[in-house]
Amino acid sequence: MADSELQLVEQRIRSFPDFPTPGVVFRDISPVLKDPASFRAAIGLLARHLKATHGGRIDYIAGLDSRGFLFGPSLAQELGLGCVLIRKRGKLPGPTLWASYSLEYGKAELEIQKDALEPGQRVVVVDDLLATGV
Repeated sequence: MADSELQLVEQRIRSFPDFPTPGVVFRDISPVLKDPASFRAAIGLLARHLKATHGGRIDYIAGLDSRGFLFGPSLAQELGLGCVLIRKRGKLPGPTLWASYSLEYGKAELEIQKDALEPGQRVVVVDDLLATGV
């Protein structure tokens, strides 16, 4: 079943070379989100992978702004976990912690609310690495 689910998801991902800049291949997940069967398959595949690799040793799923917000809550629900959000800097109220990092086509800053997690909690960060993957 995993092979057919993987094929279903792979068939829905579109590639756009040289977007947003030359040399970057943008992997568009919009068709996965549009099709309930492929989205369900993607969440199921991710959940099974995390169960196999981490067992019950995950405390939270963290969704990374912005596409991580699409997959993070659904994955957390499937695993019976809570979901915390990591946003672009300046988008969260209250005290926050932030970090900056480099992208293939620029820089970015992300932040999380200071009270979102406790020391020692185990978190899986969900993003859409396909968006900038080659």
